Amino acid sequence: MVDLPKKKVGIVACSGEELAEGTVTRLAALKVLEHLRPNDTVTICLPLFLAGGEGDRAFARFYPTISVDGCELRCAARATEMYSNKPAASIMVQDLVEDNKLDQPQGRRRLNAAGLQAVDITADRIANTVDELLGKQWNRKLGELIQLEVIDELQPDSTTESVNATCACGSGIPIQKVLITGKEVTLVGLPLIFQQFYEAEKTPTDTNLDELMGTIKIYNPIPAEEEPAYREGIRKAYMNFWFKEKDR
Repeated sequence: MVDLPKKKVGIVACSGEELAEGTVTRLAALKVLEHLRPNDTVTICLPLFLAGGEGDRAFARFYPTISVDGCELRCAARATEMYSNKPAASIMVQDLVEDNKLDQPQGRRRLNAAGLQAVDITADRIANTVDELLGKQWNRKLGELIQLEVIDELQPDSTTESVNATCACGSGIPIQKVLITGKEVTLVGLPLIFQQFYEAEKTPTDTNLDELMGTIKIYNPIPAEEEPAYREGIRKAYMNFWFKEKDR
C-alpha cells in the first residue's frame, strides 16, 4: 500500500457573494481551519477547484470532504461531486439558521449579530463532522465511508501556537499526468507508486505490470473498457521512470 500523507478532511466553502449566508460559510470554514481543527483540515478553494486545480481535485477524490453551502443551490456540494467525489458530508447554513431559530443573517461584508451567531453554529457543526469522519474509516477506492464501530485513539495535545489555514493544493498528495490514447490523464499517487515499485526492484515487465495496475486502481477509477489503453500508457510511463532512476 502506498504511504500517503496523514488523512485530513477537506472543507469546500461556498464562494457566493450575493447572500450573507455565503459570508457565513467562509468565516465558519476559516474558524475551523485556524482555530477549531487546524491539524485535521485543509481548505479547498472552490473557484480554483472549478477552474481545474489539480491539487484540490486530487485531494477531494482521495480524502473525505465537507461541503458548506449558504443556500439550497448547494454549489459547493455539486461541484465537488461533479469533479471528484460526492462529499462525505454536506452542511447548509440556511438549514442551521432555521433549526436554531436564528434571525436572518444580514450583511455581505459586515455580518449582523444573527450572522455572527450563524458563523459559530456552522463552525461547530463542521468541527463535529470532522471528528465523526476521522473516527470512521474512509474507503479510498470507493470514495465513501466504511461504517464501523469507532475505536478510541489517544489524541496528541493541541498546540497553542498560531496556525495558518492550509490548502489542499499543498497537501502533499502526489499526482502525475500520463498520456492515454493521446490525452493527458491525471493519476493520484502515481509518483509514490512508481517509487515503491522501483525500490522493490520490480522491473517494467508484464507480470509486475499486473500488480502495478492493481495498485493504481485502488486510488484511481479506471473504466473497464479503457483499461488496455491505461495499461499501455502506464507501462510506458513506468518504463521511462525506471530507466531514469536506474541511470542516476
